[in-house]
Amino acid sequence: MAGQVLSTFSGQVQTLAKLGIPRTTFYRWYYRYRQRGEAGLQDQSPKPKHVWNRIPDAARRKVVKLALKETELSPRELAVTFTDRQSYFVSEASTYRILKAHDLITSPAFIVIKAANEFKNKTTAINQLWQTDFTYLKVLGWGWFYLSTILDDYSRYIISWKLCTNMRAEDVTDTLDLALQASGCDQVHVVHKPRLLSDNGSSYVSGDLAEWLQDKGMKHSRGAPYHPQTQGKIERWYQTLKNRILLENYFLPGDLEAQIEAFVDHYNHQRYHESLNNVTPADVYFGRDKAILEQRERIKQKTLETRRLHHSQRAA
Repeated sequence: MAGQVLSTFSGQVQTLAKLGIPRTTFYRWYYRYRQRGEAGLQDQSPKPKHVWNRIPDAARRKVVKLALKETELSPRELAVTFTDRQSYFVSEASTYRILKAHDLITSPAFIVIKAANEFKNKTTAINQLWQTDFTYLKVLGWGWFYLSTILDDYSRYIISWKLCTNMRAEDVTDTLDLALQASGCDQVHVVHKPRLLSDNGSSYVSGDLAEWLQDKGMKHSRGAPYHPQTQGKIERWYQTLKNRILLENYFLPGDLEAQIEAFVDHYNHQRYHESLNNVTPADVYFGRDKAILEQRERIKQKTLETRRLHHSQRAA
């Protein structure tokens, strides 16, 4: 039909209108005819035969293999893990599509909540602000235990923790002592000691804690009453912790402590944190994050260059 229009009715606007052919379509056909003759009028596929950025099948199989091995990783975590381990960039969206094509996308076994509102004045370095709070965990036959935690606000790194039988000021100072030792803030001279952020629990408003903090040169801020969002990061940490360790029951305090210790290590050193540009809290706390992100960017650029070269070779 296109050839008939070009050879017989070129320039006949009325005829094009009768045939229902827009002028833009006619001129496009005419241009193609001038460039390639009748071959240029052949129907063309709306999609290119080869997409330059398509992930090779070998890489796709490796993604699936890793997903089957690391079943607890989300598509985001899987994409970052694959990039780090294989030195080959695969985006989160591509990872999701690959997993969905193999029916490997499942609903989470627990409800994930978002972190609370952010501070207006965010911390800019580690050990500027430490968040602390208690949460309760049950050991069958023993009763309730209380977990006290010190979390670095900037890096989300769990500096210290203690499983307690009560929620006393002494338990808070014990956890803080562990944090000061682990961070080195008790061994080196610093201009400002970390500021402590807590809620208004009895252990945090006690005079004993106030005296202890004054002796250590630490300032103390407390969130507004009935507003737990102020301690959003540590609240989110406790939610993440419970989502994992409460999947089973505990009959001895030592078993619960072992599970907490294992998960703290996983959270600090292995779990990619989305709000930290998909590095671990330990990477940020110990200053490795910049080098890791730069390395990932190099891997990404190298991967894209390799795909472009592969596409050009196939198209030649």
